[in-house]
Amino acid sequence: MRLSFGLEQKLVQKQVLAPKMIQSMEILQLPIQALQERIEQELNENPLLESQEREADSFDEPAEVERENPDAPSELEKEMVVDEKKNEEDFERLLELDQECPDYFDDGPRKSSNRMEELINRKHDAMANLEAKHSTLQDHLEVQLAELDIPDDIREIAERIVTSLDTNGYLKGNLNDILPADADQETLQKAALALQVVQALDPPGVGARDLRECLLLQISPDMPMYEEVHTLISSHLEDLRDNRLPQIKKKTGYSIPQIQEAWDHLRSLNPKPGAIFAESVAPVVTPDVFLERNDDGSYRAYLEEGRTPSLRISNYYRQRLINGDATPEEREFIKRKVNAAQWLIESIEQRRSTLTKVAQAIVDHQTKFIDEGPESLEPLKMQQIADKVGVHVTTVSRAVDDKWIQTPRGLFPLKRFFVGGTKSDDGEDVAWDAIRIKLQEVVDGEDKTKPYSDDELVKQLKKHGLNVARRTITKYRRKMDIPSSRQRRDWTKIEDDEPASDDSGNSAVIGS
Repeated sequence: MRLSFGLEQKLVQKQVLAPKMIQSMEILQLPIQALQERIEQELNENPLLESQEREADSFDEPAEVERENPDAPSELEKEMVVDEKKNEEDFERLLELDQECPDYFDDGPRKSSNRMEELINRKHDAMANLEAKHSTLQDHLEVQLAELDIPDDIREIAERIVTSLDTNGYLKGNLNDILPADADQETLQKAALALQVVQALDPPGVGARDLRECLLLQISPDMPMYEEVHTLISSHLEDLRDNRLPQIKKKTGYSIPQIQEAWDHLRSLNPKPGAIFAESVAPVVTPDVFLERNDDGSYRAYLEEGRTPSLRISNYYRQRLINGDATPEEREFIKRKVNAAQWLIESIEQRRSTLTKVAQAIVDHQTKFIDEGPESLEPLKMQQIADKVGVHVTTVSRAVDDKWIQTPRGLFPLKRFFVGGTKSDDGEDVAWDAIRIKLQEVVDGEDKTKPYSDDELVKQLKKHGLNVARRTITKYRRKMDIPSSRQRRDWTKIEDDEPASDDSGNSAVIGS
């Protein structure tokens, strides 16, 4: 083989995604709130793009894009192949857009000064109603430290400990880690005293280094069954976790009812004392799609567009071109911005059309779920919807990503309707969600003195016509936080304390 450097020409075919196609895919993937932010950003960056507010609380039906061949997918629904040549006729077509698409251009009245003042006052009111700053665990502890009469050197170490606590209120690592490397014995003793000060603060259990210490800090001799609870925490947390009450009985001499009562007191303790100060903000979910029941009992999917402004291209700049007032630089700038504005408007319209079609296809397939509930959810793959709508499967994936639908049964993410499944003995497709529901019913109805092992759960589901492997049962049981058979066993109703068969899996001693 001879290696050489040189120039040569060759003809190759090259696929390049047009910028218009890339933007269309990006817009399609945005949920409604992100789309609003994107539109606001484009309005700020493109002076030729203007918004026209829709009527409040109005819902617009999706506009159909007129085509010569309505059965053929639009060019934005397919992967586009373009060359790098510029279309010289594009700019002249932009000058006539008001005739082709008159809604793109602004011929309407400007907002009055009173209207502008009203909008400003509304924003000021929204800012005034913002929630106050959230109080953290560190803030709560520092306020208590400030009220204590302790030496300054102890206070300094205690404040350092407070800032080292995690969100659950635990001091992770060693106490020496918060001290200088050359700390002497006296400093270590002061650190131990500072830790005691922190552990005496509210909430009880804060400043602990592990779960056992956290629980011990929360009990006191005047509480009911203090001795039994202290023993369980000190020596038998692992036995409680695995529900090995007979072993605790043999080691402590306590009766099963006595152990169970002490365990109930233990459950009232808080394993994560600092978590109550964690800021819990429920995510705001705005549905992109709504359902409306038709007279024949079917459902119609439509998009909520009430808070999305209607976009148009400013007529002012177009008139500058027509009148010849624009300089060559301005002419090039206006051409570029008008093109970008038109792309955005068309991408939003394409998003509306594609999302409506995909949502309608999903709803048509899962009508029984909407009417009857989760147990009627049918297996569905994205490829099935892609074939039905006539788009690529990646288009379906982008369309349902982070999108929510408001149904008569509640608010659901669109991805919720895509589930796998298996075949029943009758040959019918059964979704995994239906199997999980049946598994929960079997566990809830079992005899807690003799709970089913995973092998026995397989047999019970078999009686209902569901063929599921044992490993699948184990996986679903863990995902559903269903304890193993030993952990589900109720020892208070059992006279024979012989160990029962066990399945793999652990659960927390106290609720997380």
